[in-house]
This record gives sequence, structure tokens and C-alpha cells, in this order.
Amino acid sequence: MFHVGGARSALYNWAVARQSGGTFVLRIEDTDAARNKPEWTDGIIGALASIGISQADPAFEGPYFQSQNADRHREAARQLYASGHAYYCDCTREQVQERTGSQQLGYDGFCRERALEYAQGRALRFRTPDEGATVVVDLVRGEPAFPNSAIEDFVIARGDGSPVFLLANVVDDLAEGITQVIRGEEHLSNTPKQQLLWEALGATPPVWAHLPVIVNEKRQKLSKRRDKVALEDYLAEGYLPKAMVNYLMLLGWGPGGDMEIRPQEELERLFRVKDVNGSSAFFDVKKLSAFNGAYVRDLSADEFIEACGPWLTEPYATWAPESFDAAAFATVAPLAQTRITVLGEITKYVDWLFLDAPVDDEASWTKAMKPGAAAIVKDTRERYAKTSWDTESLKSALEEVAEAHDLKLGKAQAPVRVAVTGRTVGLPLFESLQVLGRERTLARLDAALTKLTD
Repeated sequence: MFHVGGARSALYNWAVARQSGGTFVLRIEDTDAARNKPEWTDGIIGALASIGISQADPAFEGPYFQSQNADRHREAARQLYASGHAYYCDCTREQVQERTGSQQLGYDGFCRERALEYAQGRALRFRTPDEGATVVVDLVRGEPAFPNSAIEDFVIARGDGSPVFLLANVVDDLAEGITQVIRGEEHLSNTPKQQLLWEALGATPPVWAHLPVIVNEKRQKLSKRRDKVALEDYLAEGYLPKAMVNYLMLLGWGPGGDMEIRPQEELERLFRVKDVNGSSAFFDVKKLSAFNGAYVRDLSADEFIEACGPWLTEPYATWAPESFDAAAFATVAPLAQTRITVLGEITKYVDWLFLDAPVDDEASWTKAMKPGAAAIVKDTRERYAKTSWDTESLKSALEEVAEAHDLKLGKAQAPVRVAVTGRTVGLPLFESLQVLGRERTLARLDAALTKLTD
């Protein structure tokens, strides 16, 4: 699944590519066969398309597959060995730990001057400079310096000759003409090693930008084991792609001014990597929902009805397919549009209209059906049997019932609403009754009376 952090990184890369007339390159780093399936690649491409990053756009290039580039990875490893930037090592992890007396110190450089040649089982290590520091020029982080003495002679090819990710990543970046790398800050620790490899291969490193980590309300890094992090999960709940784009682009960056709700094209035009805040960004689901609600309300009536479509069928719909009435839904849709924040909420706002009986919600029934509720339902039923079936008449009739029982209208509405819909909260009552119709309304009031008087 596509992590929301990856989606934000993709949006920032896309904005930079579009601004500069450049290219957004999608590379699938699939050298780990156990973690690679074609359908997962399709999922990434589909998720990108949902947030406006489409293969059909001229600025999109790829996907490239790292596994198809094994020959050039091996050639780069041979080049680094031939130039003296790498050497072979036959040390085992246990031997290194025995010499250093620690599991934490890393490799001690034992094979640096042994002049070993390639043999099965010997790893190829990069010869890190002994002195000085590797300075990473980062558009977000400034210029952090990493002392070379703290960077061990890291492995770039395994004992079977296969290059590790660090080398493959650099070689592919070179081959694909990557000029800017915008990614999460968890990759910053790898950057000095990658930069050393770029330089050893005779190339100028790209422009780096490491984005702030995204955290939950406890200020813990978003984790797929603990938090909801997949873009697809949010879309499946009914968050609109445009709202997701707007919210994600503001995680760590802002366009200035008080207006946060902005179209994607405007955000892309205003975005500047150098203005990204280096502090962690809080993924506030409540704020995301508020953004989404604003986008939902901005839809036209027809757009809203179409957008609700997936949540009006199985597996979300609780009614029989033949019970759905498109015309009835179109009538109540504008009422729901002003109330929901996520499209997936639409089901509970309209299910009562397409079910044979009200929703069975014991908590709502207990809350609304206080002593005296039976009398209110009975009197309402009597008036509704003979009143005109329009919202004003329905309201007036219930106002008369409320006055007769010395209640405010809101108190009198509660048992009627639950009797008809099954819930204490929902769409405006009188508009709902008008759409439900006299016959079905009276039948539900009768059923509630029976339950109340048993």
C-alpha cells in the first residue's frame, strides 16, 4: 500500500518537476523478490494517478525496474574496485566483533591493505576517506557534515557479487539523469555514503532535500503497524483525492497567507523546497476531515451524487440492491452534502430510506424513547394521517404535538425521528419524512408504538 509519507514526497517531487519543465521519474526498487509483486507496482501507479500524478502526463517517466539493471550495477562495482575506491573483504561478522569487542562499532578496516582479489564469499567494501567530513548540501537541512571517521567502509557488493541497494540506487540515479532527490529524512543517514559513491564514480551528486518525518498525535513516527498510513485506506473511506493532495502538501510546508484550501495547480506553482520546515509534521486526521468536508461541500449536486456511488452499493450498502431509489437519493443528497465530512458517511445518512424498517440502533432507541414518548408518537401518528404531506405541514403538525405536551419542538422530534429512521442524528426530519412518504412513515410510527406499549 502507498504510505501517505510517500504520497507527500511524490507530490513535492511532482511540483518541482512541473515547475522546472523537468521529469518525475518513477523507479520500482524491486531487487528483493520477496517484497515485489506486479500487483503492488500497479497499486503504486494507481495511487499516484489518484493524486494527479499520471503516466499520461508528459512530465511522468517510468516505471523503471531496478532488477533490470543488474549488469550496470555490477559494472559500477568493478569500476570502483579497479579505481581503488573499493576492496574485497573476507571477514565474517563474528570476526569483526571479536576484534573490536563490540557489536556496535562496525567494520574495523582489517582488509583494507590485504589486496584481496574477488572470490566467492568476499564482499566488496567502499574505501571511505580517512580524514575530513562529507558535507551534504540539503535544501531543507542546511549543510550537515558527517565525519568520515564515523562512516565505516560499507559493503557495496555481497559475497555472491550482487550489488547492495546503496550502490544500485546511485548507479540508477546516474543512468536516469536524476538531478534532485526529495525524500523522507529517514534516508538522510544513507546520504553521505551515496554522495561518496557519486563522487567516486566521477559524477556530481544531485540536489538533496530530506523532508520532515510525519508523526501521529503522540508525536510518534507514523507506523503501518500502529497507525492508518495507506493512501488507499483513506480514499476507500471517502476522502476525496483533491482534499488528500491539499492536506498532504501542507504537511511541513505552507504557501503563506491564511488560505489553506487551494487547488493542486496553485499549490504546485507556489511550492518551494527551501521553504519546507525541518520539524516533524503532525498528521491530524481531524484537520484532514475538515479539509475533506470543505471539498465535499464544494462539489456540484451531480458531482456529489456521482462521488457517493461506491458507498451506495455492496459491500457498504445495507439494503437490497433493488430497494435503492436513485430519484429519492437525489432528493436527499443536498441535505446530506452539507453534513458529511467523508463520503463513506453517506450510507448511515440515507440507509433508513431504502430499508424495509428503521435501523435497529438500541442506543438511539434508549436515548429517545423516554417516559412519555409513546404518547408523542401516538399523537404525531394521528396528525400525520390527515395532514398535507409537505415539510411545512409536517412541521406544524409536530409543533402542535410538542405544544400539547409542553415540550420544545426538538424534544418532540427525537422519538419521532428514531421511530422513523432508527437514529437520533440524521438529515432534517421533515424533509426526510416528505421523501419517505405518508404510508411508510405511518407504518414505522405504528411499529414504534407497538414496541413502546408491549
